[in-house]
Amino acid sequence: MAQAAGAADSDPASKRLHSRMEASCLELALEGERLCKAGDFKGGTAFFEAAVQVGTEDLKTLSAIYSQLGNAYFYLKEYGKAMEYHRHDLTLARTIGDRVGEGKASGNLGNTLKVLGQYDEAAVCCQRHLDISQEQGDKVGEARALYNIGNVFHAKGKQQLWGVCQERGDLPPDVRETLQRATAFYEMNLSLVKDLGDRAAQGRAFGNLGNTHYLLGNFVEAIKFHRERLAIAKEFGDKAAERRAYSNLGNALIFLGQFSAATEYYRKTLQLSRQLKDQVMEAQACYSLGNTHTLLQEYERAIDYHLKHLLIAQELNDRVGEGRACWSLGNVYVSLGNLRQALHYSRRHLDISREISDCNGELTARLNVEELMEALGVKEDELSPTEPHFKLQGARPKLSKKSSMDSVELWKFSAEKNGDAADVCVSRSSRSLQSAVDTEDITVSVTPTKLPRDPSDEDCFFDLLSKFQSSRMDDQRCQLDETPDGEEAGADQNTLNDMIDASLLTSPQTEELFDLIASTQSRRLDDQRVNVSNLPGLRITHNNLGHLCGDGDPQEPSDDFFNMLIKCQSSRIDDQRCSPPEGGPRGPDGSDEDFFSLIQRVQAKRMDEQRVRLPEDQQESWVTCRKTCVCDKR
Repeated sequence: MAQAAGAADSDPASKRLHSRMEASCLELALEGERLCKAGDFKGGTAFFEAAVQVGTEDLKTLSAIYSQLGNAYFYLKEYGKAMEYHRHDLTLARTIGDRVGEGKASGNLGNTLKVLGQYDEAAVCCQRHLDISQEQGDKVGEARALYNIGNVFHAKGKQQLWGVCQERGDLPPDVRETLQRATAFYEMNLSLVKDLGDRAAQGRAFGNLGNTHYLLGNFVEAIKFHRERLAIAKEFGDKAAERRAYSNLGNALIFLGQFSAATEYYRKTLQLSRQLKDQVMEAQACYSLGNTHTLLQEYERAIDYHLKHLLIAQELNDRVGEGRACWSLGNVYVSLGNLRQALHYSRRHLDISREISDCNGELTARLNVEELMEALGVKEDELSPTEPHFKLQGARPKLSKKSSMDSVELWKFSAEKNGDAADVCVSRSSRSLQSAVDTEDITVSVTPTKLPRDPSDEDCFFDLLSKFQSSRMDDQRCQLDETPDGEEAGADQNTLNDMIDASLLTSPQTEELFDLIASTQSRRLDDQRVNVSNLPGLRITHNNLGHLCGDGDPQEPSDDFFNMLIKCQSSRIDDQRCSPPEGGPRGPDGSDEDFFSLIQRVQAKRMDEQRVRLPEDQQESWVTCRKTCVCDKR
């Protein structure tokens, strides 16, 4: 009775402890989400990590924590950590049979892989997200998956363009195909979000369609889509998106030769960049305005904007941007006929290109310097050391280093650098972390149709499996016990055993073959099962054990499973068969007569040994009797 009372007391105490822990875990997670929504991702990850340390038995809560932790690390650009938690989320979702959660986790994995440049793997993850969304009838998830797939192909196409020297629109076939796939997915996404009435998603789709058409050289189409993007950005008061739309419109108009219209859009871009206090975009707008005024032959205004660009590049310690500004200034001064100033900036461009190991820039700068020196009739030793012209004009750049223009190529008229594709990255701090794929920012990819599968892939898989498992099969074979010294076995008996074993293995339909395969593969199947105990923060209790283990009833493998194993192991089983001795008797061909003849031949000696020897007198009388009987029969 006392023990029963103690057990009753301990049970409520245990429940109260679990309740406090659950409350603590949930409270920590909610605080982490609040901080992430406020833009403090560092603080948010600390709270989420603390929630994982406390742990929970609620599988849905743990999945949400994994998802949000992965997203927070993504925004902090700690992509290794983001991958780790998104994989945990995917594993847990599959274990508990949460198909929607599996789709979202797959989308997040794809987005992270895309940022890491692993586009093919990202495509596989995104295709899974798309398939699951279509299977579940989730139109919102399907739209996001289509958008993410378009982003992956968009990013892949831009990467393929690096180093391509062709004119805009004159693209290699593989690059064109990749960008056309991106366009196809964006169009499917646009059609779906129109049906859903999601105006914000329509704006993102318009922006990215404008960017892909720009890269494909379809500038009229690009302008049409960017104007749609601009209208929706104004509708929502999204100044950042409005700035991107202005910049992209200016870029497309440049290639149509409409320089004055492009200048107006670039001025609006500069105004919004200053309102948003974004120095990187302000520098790019100045650079674009300088180049456009050069095309308009308004050289004094071009110099003014290029000097502003140069000053901002110095403040941001952006050596690449500084070099491009010097290059542009040199070109403008050549147009003005001021060759000495042009030589000054060309030498600055040469020095910076050498410093940053820009081979193309160094070659261009060297050619410019040589031509200008020849035109001026001066030699290298007659030139004074270069010093920045903007310092002589009274500008005093700050030496503090800020976070930013290291990777921004300010010298290109590239819509992709400012387009809505960037919209899909980590810049959206107002995004809720309610679920990993509940945001446009998540980018993933796949082909417009399902990814094609080579019919030979399956055979390659089995060959690979066979190669890796060959040594393990040898290790798992059991050694037969040797015959004891006191026991004598005839050569005929051993030969018969060998022949029986060979006949057994040559019949793949027998039950013994399946037992052999099952015993061989059992350990490997256990190794390949998901081990949920490795998931951080998971407290396994009797409440969630059923969800983790499924029904709990072991199910017999299906016929398909055994057919797959037979196909996989058939060649290896042939290799493991032993050949019968060459000089031994031939094995039975299956007929009853041959089988019994074989037994009689093998057992003849033993039958003789088992006969009883009669006494001589009895033997004589028995023979006489037998003869008599024979005579009587006659």
